[in-house]
Amino acid sequence: MPDKVAPAERQILPGKPKEVQSVKLKKELGLLDGVAIIVGVIVGAGIFVSPKGVLKSSGSVGLAIVVWVFSGVLSLVGALCYAELGTMIPKSGGDYAYISEAYGGLPAFLYLWVALFILVPTGNAITALTFAQYILQPLWSGCEPPHDAVRLLAAVVTCLLTAINCYNVKWATRVQDVFTGTKIFALIIIIATGLYYFSTNDSVPFSQPMKGTNTEPGYLALAIYSGLFSYSGWNYLNFVTEELKDPYRNLRNAICISLPLITVIYVLVNLAYFAVLSRDDILASNAVAVTFGDKLLGPMSWIMPVFVACSTFGALNGAIFASSRLFFVGARNGHLPNAIALINIQNLTPMPSLIFLCIITLSLLIIQDVYSLINYVSFVEALFTTLSVSGLLWMRHKKPNLERPIRVPTILPIIFLIICVFLVTFPIYITPWEVGIGIIIILSGIPVYLVFIWMPTKPKWLVNSSQKFNTTCAKLFMCIPEEKDD
Repeated sequence: MPDKVAPAERQILPGKPKEVQSVKLKKELGLLDGVAIIVGVIVGAGIFVSPKGVLKSSGSVGLAIVVWVFSGVLSLVGALCYAELGTMIPKSGGDYAYISEAYGGLPAFLYLWVALFILVPTGNAITALTFAQYILQPLWSGCEPPHDAVRLLAAVVTCLLTAINCYNVKWATRVQDVFTGTKIFALIIIIATGLYYFSTNDSVPFSQPMKGTNTEPGYLALAIYSGLFSYSGWNYLNFVTEELKDPYRNLRNAICISLPLITVIYVLVNLAYFAVLSRDDILASNAVAVTFGDKLLGPMSWIMPVFVACSTFGALNGAIFASSRLFFVGARNGHLPNAIALINIQNLTPMPSLIFLCIITLSLLIIQDVYSLINYVSFVEALFTTLSVSGLLWMRHKKPNLERPIRVPTILPIIFLIICVFLVTFPIYITPWEVGIGIIIILSGIPVYLVFIWMPTKPKWLVNSSQKFNTTCAKLFMCIPEEKDD
């Protein structure tokens, strides 16, 4: 896998266009694009469906609101820690780059292994299925759309967004900007209608906000997991650091604009839910926003499934754009086939990485219950986030003189690390099966690393197969390796 692409591959393709000075990823993302990526990836299906999970584990409306605020603050602290990591190690790839720099190749590969086959494609498959479910719902009034129709539409939208990202980075960011605005508009509608209902209704929905509170640490951790699921994606901008204009300023500013904005909106949306729906209504609903719309919007209730579909469409586009860079960087470092680190000479996009991610996502859509995979990866994701932030503290000790354009107060990564350790350890006795499967998935990457990466002398058939695969991809997608600056 880590063998170098044959030099002859540069002669496989026609000469580069004269106007292209070098074949490499371009810095085309400004502050607005950065905000749109963060908001667009975070605000997906989560806020429309996961309030049920937060309320179920926390037990009361009051504690649920506290969890939403805490999850937003925790995400902001984590994002600021990642801002220091992203400017101290200005490489695309996010956690993969930081773990590699702090702890070496094997831990970084294990993160890449889990992200490649479970974390990223599962999240994308869930988002695509959610989009298809809600866009088809109005056509099957009163019943669920057929599973085959949902999977087909999910596959089509995954391929469409992959094609857009392959063709033009600016097209992908414009799609992100438009659908980010759409989903924020949908949340504003929920907030406004909920506020109107609250002001004109005689009932008092918050009379006993702490009734039924569950303070058991394990369930509190699960409630925070559900809240953090709706905030997940706050680190995705770190995947594309190399494509940010003025990354030292725009990375920090995009984080400081996006996370407080999302936290305020999320809390207001949940207050609107609780003002209109009873606790039992929320716990009985699989899509709280749709139940909210059915009760409050009357003949216009169809608009809510459409808004959820738009939200997930934008989230899927942002996730495809950012996560493909993770695998591009992993291949560039020799941890994946070199073909995935090739760049299309016409569009300057990591086309093989995008297509490879698309294929894995499509394969997961075949699984009957792809949603069940989420239960196994929440623990794994929290574990590697803990590892990345611990790496920040370790790098301060290991390389104190390394340039840090953004440096957060030491207390922030320490607090974040302590909370992450709590979130990793306490659910073990509540969901031991999911944690065990997560650990097995991680450990399964060790023999792969030893055979394909670490072993100094590889079988000849493996080297020849890898070179043939790289050459075929270079010809098929009109790609060559990234050119380095002199």
